[in-house]
Amino acid sequence: MQRFETFLDILKQLIRTPSVVGYEHSFFLTVKRELEELGVGVSYYEGLLVAQGDDPDSGFISAHCDRHGLICTGPNEFQYAAFIAQNRADLSGDSVSEELLYDITDRFNEALVQAYEPYSGYYLGLGEIKNSFICQKRGNLVFEIAGLEHLLPNTPVAFMDRLRIKDGFLSAQLDNVICVAILIYLYHLGYRGTAFFSAGEEAGKSWRFILEWFKRFDISTEELLVLDTSPYPDIAEMVKQDVVLRNRDAHGEFNKMFTQKLAAICKERGVRSGFKDRYLQAQNKRLGVQRSIGRTELGRIIQNGAGSVQGTTLQLPTIGYHTAEETASFESVEKVVGILRGLYRI
Repeated sequence: MQRFETFLDILKQLIRTPSVVGYEHSFFLTVKRELEELGVGVSYYEGLLVAQGDDPDSGFISAHCDRHGLICTGPNEFQYAAFIAQNRADLSGDSVSEELLYDITDRFNEALVQAYEPYSGYYLGLGEIKNSFICQKRGNLVFEIAGLEHLLPNTPVAFMDRLRIKDGFLSAQLDNVICVAILIYLYHLGYRGTAFFSAGEEAGKSWRFILEWFKRFDISTEELLVLDTSPYPDIAEMVKQDVVLRNRDAHGEFNKMFTQKLAAICKERGVRSGFKDRYLQAQNKRLGVQRSIGRTELGRIIQNGAGSVQGTTLQLPTIGYHTAEETASFESVEKVVGILRGLYRI
């Protein structure tokens, strides 16, 4: 782990910086400072931070910056941020995220949370979740919190978090701050291409910001690489693979050649890869159900890009998805960094 001391320093700082979906501005500024200290050019657009090295066309990689959290919606009333009405951009009733909503109702009780000013990131107070329940009328997870009675509506509330390292595993609210840290670390190692840091992924919005950037500059690519985490039910399932690839999602097929290129790099480096779409299809068949195989940022970009933007995904297998206890193996992080170094010849 000593070789990755810089990466861990980056990750620790980012984890402590709140970034509730829809309220990512202060987090963007933290990322912007980290990159500019390295001499990387950074441009800030609506919902998107774009970093470019001195050979920007040599790679296009994306990671989303938002994390799940809560929003104050009334007097001592808090709702799950990604699912309140203003953020319901692409919810159709059968997405993996929506299914997970019903599985995580009791996960947050007694968790500490912090409120912050949405633009500056200024700390506004500490609270503790006492209860959470699904309100069927509003179709959302509602929270009761002690200590934040003074907040006004539209104030974001993030889960208090810090990185925990034990027995070769990293734990925190990793989705998707860990991939943001990997991207910043990649610039430390000499990456010279383009990186996208997007907002609103947990609300199904980030794909618009990324696709708009490509349209703005009339740029096309077949090799957009999206980094993310990928949930598994337990450690036994998680450790069956070092990294997770995908052939497709519910929106359609990813770029086959690029996916095969990643699979070949994995094979060359002795990295065990699993395909999440195949895993979910096999699980559905075994259980006799027809659950979604997932709707991803990349799938939406491909579907709406009229063929101008194609790509594939590279994901870290985790457990404890969408909680402050999400866990990934440090070995998987090392393998992802190694794959990226091979892919972009760093």
